[in-house]
Amino acid sequence: MNFDFDEKQRKEILNTVSQKIEHFYTNTKDYSTTPELNLQEIRNIIESENLVSGTEPNKAIEHIINGLEKYSVHTPHPKYFGLFNPRANFAGIIADFITASYNPQLAAWSHAPFAVEVEAHVINQFIEKFGLNSKKSDGVFTTGGAEANLTAVLSALNNKYPDFAKNGMFGLDKKPVIFCSQEAHHSVQKAAKIVGLGYEFVKTIPTTKDLKIDTDLLEKEIKNLNNSTHSPLMVIGTAGTTGTGTIDDLEEISKICKTHNIWFHIDAAYGGGAVLSSNLKHILKGISASDSITFDAHKWMSVPMGTSVFLTSHQEILNKTFRITTEYMPKEANELEIVEPFSHSIQWSRRFIGLKVYLSLLFYGWNGYEKVINHQAKMGEYLRTKLTENNWIIKNSTELPVICFTDQKFESDLNFTKTILDNILTRGNSWISVYPIKNVPTFRACITNYNTTETEIDELIEELNKERKAYQD
Repeated sequence: MNFDFDEKQRKEILNTVSQKIEHFYTNTKDYSTTPELNLQEIRNIIESENLVSGTEPNKAIEHIINGLEKYSVHTPHPKYFGLFNPRANFAGIIADFITASYNPQLAAWSHAPFAVEVEAHVINQFIEKFGLNSKKSDGVFTTGGAEANLTAVLSALNNKYPDFAKNGMFGLDKKPVIFCSQEAHHSVQKAAKIVGLGYEFVKTIPTTKDLKIDTDLLEKEIKNLNNSTHSPLMVIGTAGTTGTGTIDDLEEISKICKTHNIWFHIDAAYGGGAVLSSNLKHILKGISASDSITFDAHKWMSVPMGTSVFLTSHQEILNKTFRITTEYMPKEANELEIVEPFSHSIQWSRRFIGLKVYLSLLFYGWNGYEKVINHQAKMGEYLRTKLTENNWIIKNSTELPVICFTDQKFESDLNFTKTILDNILTRGNSWISVYPIKNVPTFRACITNYNTTETEIDELIEELNKERKAYQD
């Protein structure tokens, strides 16, 4: 079996893929934002293909492309106003192709020294951008924000309990407690489950009227903890909550953590992108005082999934948390006093994740990113203005382009948002969602696409107004 094909066949296959991707990339707005959710039809299409002896390459490619185009929410669409899933920039797409082709193994430094050093260089750039001390900090690329938040929990445990790596939860005399906002991402609960702590020991703190964690209640809960059986492990502040884009009072949380000697982690998976903009970075005041940070480059930096970063102001904690020795791994890095990547993170076999960021920076530069982020923030302000002009009310307060809104007359009508949302998604011209704020369902629209302009926003407003009128009539 010739897995490589010959040169002519490879060029034909690549040409077919290139043409189809180029067509989608150029004409994304022509596609429906929302797929038809026909489970049996999808399964029938997949199961009809010959996986025993295989099929002709172009036919296989046609099958995949058709499936993705017909049965996907098209997050690259300029009228996708949904979750933090942006259109991937071209540099990131090319980076994934290069990575797959050369397939470097980043577990050992000596196997991929260029790739490992590229990632280290980009991590140091992020450390500087977030205002951490470059001589005392460390970081690593992760497969997503969930892995980064899990890394934060493990780091906090290994920081607080010197023998945790050896004895685990069995060696603890008190039960660790994680504190976070009720608006925090649920990867926190997942991390607690994975490490064996259990989500019962994640204490969620109510929010204030502006949807930030109530720091008075936070400190009260810490002080009221039964110190004979429990011990505060960490506080997680959120910089850009998934629902409303709210940024917790990072400075106040930092003071509380310092007072009680608690690890302070900031989940800045989305909002962390604000540090790349001179217009927005002030909203992250206090982030440099944290013990660790989660940042998703696959959000505001518009690179393909999943490209995230974990940063920490404790230079040795990653090594302490993940260090391990083996007989079969290469030893060349030891002579150079280089930490082997496989002993520096959760992952062992490691994909060249950082190339998506590095190549994007080579193509566009940090200056290009600042322009893109400022553009999206500007489009967020434009959407707020147009909604207000058309008698919609804004229910959240953030400088990030996340807008939650409704019609005041229908705030208590639970059927209002559901009916309009169903109609919009069925039509497939736009994609928005519904998010409850203080038990009031609101429409949620987020600018995630660097190609979204005033035209697409005007079209969304027109669609919303038309649906509202139809509901009233």
